[in-house]
Amino acid sequence: PILKENLGYYIEKYDIWSSYKPEEDGVFIAYASIHGNTAEAAKDLAKMLEEKGAKKVSIMDLARCDMAEAIEDAFKYDKIVLAASSYNFGVFTPMEQFLHHLIGKNYQNRKIGIVENGTWAPSAGKCMKEMLSQMKDINIVEPLVTIRSTVKEDTRVALNELADSILR
Repeated sequence: PILKENLGYYIEKYDIWSSYKPEEDGVFIAYASIHGNTAEAAKDLAKMLEEKGAKKVSIMDLARCDMAEAIEDAFKYDKIVLAASSYNFGVFTPMEQFLHHLIGKNYQNRKIGIVENGTWAPSAGKCMKEMLSQMKDINIVEPLVTIRSTVKEDTRVALNELADSILR
């Protein structure tokens, strides 16, 4: 096929995609939850971001969504929050797979927040940071939020701080 119409549109898209620029100002929250507690934290964070004026907030459950759509949103928005449960001293498999896809696609130039969940020995945050270290121009914002099993008041305070940091 040969493009004959709307060439400016396609050239603009190519320029954005080839330079790894985000298409929109917004926050994508990708979460991988085992028992639903990490999902609750992700949904709480999404609500906080919207209340603080985020232009767009997209949220996806990596264990149940189409991975291609999750990758699309990761590239579409300029900010992303990764929220995952710890699993076997690592990170829950859907998040690990998602990050491997991003590494393979040379993901870069983004601001990223991290939320981990682990009752005894939280390990998801460390694992996600290690995988993110393989990407260029990634700005990991503080605080790294740690949930100990269920969302509690101190978790909500930390999520609120993360919302402020990601929107700055």
